[in-house]
Amino acid sequence: MAEAAGGGGEVPGGGAEASGAGPGGFELPLLLFAGFRSIIDALHRDLAEHGHPETRPAYGFALQAVGREGAGISEVGRRLGVSKQAAGKTVEKLEALGYVERGADPADGRRTVIRLTPHGIDLLARSAEGFDRLRAEWARALGEERLATLETDLRTMAPVYAFRLDAAGWFTG
Repeated sequence: MAEAAGGGGEVPGGGAEASGAGPGGFELPLLLFAGFRSIIDALHRDLAEHGHPETRPAYGFALQAVGREGAGISEVGRRLGVSKQAAGKTVEKLEALGYVERGADPADGRRTVIRLTPHGIDLLARSAEGFDRLRAEWARALGEERLATLETDLRTMAPVYAFRLDAAGWFTG
């Protein structure tokens, strides 16, 4: 387990497994996070090789919050679960990298709308393709049936509201 998380050696605390009673409760979230991290790290290596070397995991959440139709800064902040100021800083970074652009709202010229650029759309498309490739790798390693069962089990345990764009803000607090 420690190797999967990038460490070397024993898992802190040893848990019940050290006494032969099976894995400790702390191990499940660590394994889930290690699996998540391995997928995200592999995706970002692939994106870097295909024209997106500056991409960070939080950018994907932010681009999803902007959406295909665009959004105002306040709306991006609400979707991400962060302040308008934090959303503004993220949008500034995405704008500097060429993933989004600001423009006037055609319905209200006083309002600025953040929109995806072709570079941002390419990033989202390559991310989707990358996730599909990585899922296929997991299916080859685990078997399609085992992976499908794992996905079904995770859907059972993860409430519907867990699929929110504010995950990046949740990690950073």
